[in-house]
Formats: sequence, structure tokens, C-alpha cells
Amino acid sequence: MNSITLRKGLLAVTITASALFFGQQGIAQGIDSTAKKIGKKTAAVANKTANKTASVAVKGAMKITDKTYKGKEGPNGETVYIDKNDRKYFVDDKGKKVYLKASEIRDKQEK
Repeated sequence: MNSITLRKGLLAVTITASALFFGQQGIAQGIDSTAKKIGKKTAAVANKTANKTASVAVKGAMKITDKTYKGKEGPNGETVYIDKNDRKYFVDDKGKKVYLKASEIRDKQEK
């Protein structure tokens, strides 16, 4: 073999190896970004589910421990509860108590 053919062969091998190496890095980055997107969506669904579970649990506990304010509702139609200190509140979507002023409580609307 002559040296020109050998150099061309080595150049071709070097170019092929470089292309394979950089191509693999691009694929790995694509996999990482896809995994991050899936992780974010999964986290959002898990967070939404956790908030709903907390809200349902708190509402169930409030039906047992506190009184329901009959004939009244919150600003957006929420069920209003009365605690042992006669404070009125509703439970938000995240399961937290939101205390109400007297002006925020209204008569229940017919649906």
C-alpha cells in the first residue's frame, strides 16, 4: 500500500469515528430533554393528584369535626364550614382552610 492510500484511509476512519461520537452525544441530549419533559408532566400530574387528595381528605374531616353552614356558600359556590370558634371558612383546591368575612358569605344559589 502506498502512503497516500493509507492517509486517506486514516482520514476516513477519523471522520467516521468523530461523526459517530458527536452523533451519540446529540442522541443523548435528545433523550435527556425528553426525560425532563416527561418528568415535568409527571410531577404536574402528581401535584394535581396530591392537591385533590388533600382537599377531599380535609373536606371529609371538616364534615365530622365542624358544622356545615346550611343555606350559605362561599364566593364561588364553595361549601362553608363553621369551626369551634364560630369562624366561617371553606376548603380550597389544595386542601387549605380559607377563612371568610361576613361579606363574602352569600345565600346558596339554586342550580
